[in-house]
Amino acid sequence: MAQENEVALIVGGGPGVSASCARLFSNEGMAVAVAARNPDKSILKSLASNYGVHCYPCDAREPDAVAELFRVVSDELGSPKLVVHNIDGRTPEIFRKEITEADPALVLDTLRNSTYSAFLVGQQAAKSMLSHPSGAEAHRGTIIFTNASAAFRGFPKSGAFAMASHGKSGLAQSMARELMPQGIHIAHVPIDTAIGWEQEDGTRWHRLAGTTVDDNMADPARIAEAYLQLHRQHRSTWAFEMVLRPWVEKW
Repeated sequence: MAQENEVALIVGGGPGVSASCARLFSNEGMAVAVAARNPDKSILKSLASNYGVHCYPCDAREPDAVAELFRVVSDELGSPKLVVHNIDGRTPEIFRKEITEADPALVLDTLRNSTYSAFLVGQQAAKSMLSHPSGAEAHRGTIIFTNASAAFRGFPKSGAFAMASHGKSGLAQSMARELMPQGIHIAHVPIDTAIGWEQEDGTRWHRLAGTTVDDNMADPARIAEAYLQLHRQHRSTWAFEMVLRPWVEKW
């Protein structure tokens, strides 16, 4: 089909950053697709009914599934100009495990969920964007990788997540050096804090950190604004890495 508006594809279907990006990008006139293993989640149904977001099933750990996702989105909406990988890979079973206790199978699963899926999404996004001429603005598209503070420091009892986050950081850096000269903006965004996403009563909350007080946690709506800013940056000032943390965060 002919592509009239920019298409944004968000891989990861959570109620925080992914949902906030979907709402903002839709309000900005983009055709928005969100991919998740379970596209029937309530937050995705809400995004579809209230913002016209298109929801697709995809296990981002599987090469064929990711390739099919990009094919279907391109056929139905147009080739994505903005792709966000927003999967960190953590599971409760591997979180805060001492190195002597960590289950190797769960470690591998964490790497597949995070770093490997980021590679698969980044690869398909690059193939799609490189298939189109750069045009006068020489901006073929933007690929954003959400990451965490584990991207630059490994915490105790967090070996699997540190490996995954460091791996995603290295992937993003390599892709930036390869693809930015070809007109594809690669951005790596470590979020160095808890993310407090909005609840039905209007408060913002994180499952471990509790309720936000005086903006002490990142607001996913503001993270989405930062992502949109990255996508719209002029090529003379493309930022590769943007570390986001609240004003009171110790670092």
